[in-house]
Parts: sequence; structure tokens; C-alpha cells
Amino acid sequence: MLTEVQIKNAKPREKPYRLYDERGMFFEVRPAKNPKGSRFFGFKFRFEGRDRHMSLGTYPDLSLKEARELRDQYRKLIKSGIDPIAQRNAAKISVSRLGADTFEGVAREWYLRFSPNWSPSHAKTVIRRLEADLIPWLKHKPVGEITALELLAVLRKVEERGALETAHRELQICGQVFRYAIATGRSERDISADLRGALPPVPKSNHHAAVVDPKRLGELLRIMDGYQGSFVVKCALRLAPMLFVRPGELRHAEWQDMDLDNGEWRFLVSKTGQPHIVPLATQAVEILRELHQLTGQGVYVFPSARSGLRALSENGVLAALRNLDIPKEEMSGHGFRATARTILDEVLKFPPHLIEHQLGHVVKDPLGRAYNRTQHLEERKEMMQRWADYLDELRAGSHDN
Repeated sequence: MLTEVQIKNAKPREKPYRLYDERGMFFEVRPAKNPKGSRFFGFKFRFEGRDRHMSLGTYPDLSLKEARELRDQYRKLIKSGIDPIAQRNAAKISVSRLGADTFEGVAREWYLRFSPNWSPSHAKTVIRRLEADLIPWLKHKPVGEITALELLAVLRKVEERGALETAHRELQICGQVFRYAIATGRSERDISADLRGALPPVPKSNHHAAVVDPKRLGELLRIMDGYQGSFVVKCALRLAPMLFVRPGELRHAEWQDMDLDNGEWRFLVSKTGQPHIVPLATQAVEILRELHQLTGQGVYVFPSARSGLRALSENGVLAALRNLDIPKEEMSGHGFRATARTILDEVLKFPPHLIEHQLGHVVKDPLGRAYNRTQHLEERKEMMQRWADYLDELRAGSHDN
């Protein structure tokens, strides 16, 4: 990895040269009339089978930390099937062509500014809601002139088609757009706040289905072991309850983030974008080493059967559970997280802060400071190994009585 000292001391030579960081980022120094030369950060990546590269920004205007954050944002776009070069070009065009003060102009500018920090699925959902329900009715209106009644009329169209929860979500999106408009000097107030209580409340629904009874969990594990489909999906089924990460994080796992020798998987949490470490129990390492023989030459640990350039589809694990006659009312892909949280706490008696930290949630110490990603790593390694061992015991029926 590059350091600030290396970058600061990089001098121009007769020919351009590069210093490499990680995950495709590099620092290039070119000869120039300026004694310091031309120095910039770049990003090399592969998209749809082609090698691509792009500039991230010049140094020192862009710091090493900022360059890495920008690289990670573009890597998220690539994971969701979006070409970061095309996306950046589209951002420049859209902002220049659209009226800067219209709802559409402000909404798209807000989206392009913040969406790289979101998970791919959330980014797709937000732009779909903007383009399907909000922009068609509000796009030409100056954002500072839209009234609460006009916005309510748009949201009621969504409510009337039976999508009340979507209407509430879109009210929240509008609130973020209006607050961005205020921050950028194009509106004076957030009118979405005037609509609190204007929409009927959403009926309460159950959380993600999850099994928390150890005996029944053992039965499900044995059922899952009998899966007769692809080896890739079978491995995902084995690892999902063992690692209890979010389903999208498991599907998009990359080999370059796996350190099987040290038993660690390091990646960015899809919901927060923060670095995260998943300790890999010996059982997980064994599964991954076997899978590496099949998919290790590609990017994804669990590639799609249709294209190795894409990750396993969102329905991969869910379809496998349904094919095994495990109903959605009993277990969902997300439910493995609730299963682990409950049993680790109530049965295995691990401290709640260790469990929450391993779930990728923000955990604070007694002074209110957030723990960093390496905090309590040794304790979490012990917990994850005990959890994997416990799952084996349940699978074997050791706790049925």
C-alpha cells in the first residue's frame, strides 16, 4: 500500500511511472515544466471483459485518503453493473443540461453526489422511485416553488395504486432532496416536513423470517446439506448461517478480499460503507478453499452461472431455500443474521456488543466513541469459531434433547 511519504517524495523522471496502491488504484508521475511534474491518482479496473482506467484527481488537490474513498465508490458501481466512466460522464452532462433549480435538476444532482456511498440495491431503488413516481410530475418546477399540497398530490397517486409504504419512502427521498436544495441555496425550506401525518400509517409487518429454536435450526441445516443444485450455491448455503453477513455482501464477496491463510474476510459494509472484518472459522476456510478450485480464477467467490463477470443473483440462495421446501415464513436470506444474534446471546452467552460488532452495526464504547474495525478482533475470532462448531453440533443433532 502507498503511504503519504512515498507520494510526497515521488519526483518526476524522464518517463512517466506509476506507484501502485491496492484494489486497482495507482499514483502516476509524469514529466512537466513544473519541477514537481504532473502527479495524479488513477484507477484501473475491468468492466464487461475489458481493461479500463480513469483519473481520480490530481495531487495534492486530492489526498491519498480521498482517492481511496473515491476508488471504493467506483468499485461499488462496478459491482452493480455500472461503468464508472460512463456514470461520471453522464453526471457532468445531466447537471449541465438540466435546469439547475428544477426539482429534476436538484434531485439528479443530489443522487449523483451521494449514491456512490450507498449499496447498489439501494441506489437502484432510489433512482427508480425518482424516475417512476416523482420526476414525471415535478421535474420542470423550481424546487423552491413546490408547495406541500403539490407534493401530497403526487404521493397520493402512489398511495392510490396500493403502494402506501412506497409513498412514505418517497416522502423521505423528497425530504433529502429539499434539504440538499436548502444547503445549496436553491430553496428556503423543506416542505416535506409539512406532510407529517398526511399519509396513513403503514400497517406493521413482521421482521425477516428467522428460526431461533436451536433444535429446528439443526433440522434446517440438515435439510440445506441435502441441496442437489450447483456447487456454488451449495457453498453459499453452508456459509450463509455461519458468517451471517447481509445477503448482498455474501453474494458480492470477492476473492481479493479473502485472506484464507489468516482466516479473515475484509470488505466494506454495504449499508454504511465502513470497513469490516469477518473472522473465518476453520470450517469456513475449508469450504472456501474447495470453492477456490472452481471459481478462484475470477473476481467473485460466488459468480453467476450465466456470466463469471457477475455475482450470484439475488434469488440464488432464496430459490435454493424454497426448492428445499423451507417456506419464506420460516427463514429468509436475511434471517440468518437474526438467528445468529439471538442464539449467540441467549444460548451461547456472548456479550451483545461483540455480536452487534460482528453484524456490522455501529458499536460505541462507554465514552461514546465508535469502535474501529479491528476492535475486539481476537474475541470475535473465538466467537465465530464457537458459532461454527455449534452449528456443526446442531447439524449432528447433539442438542435435540
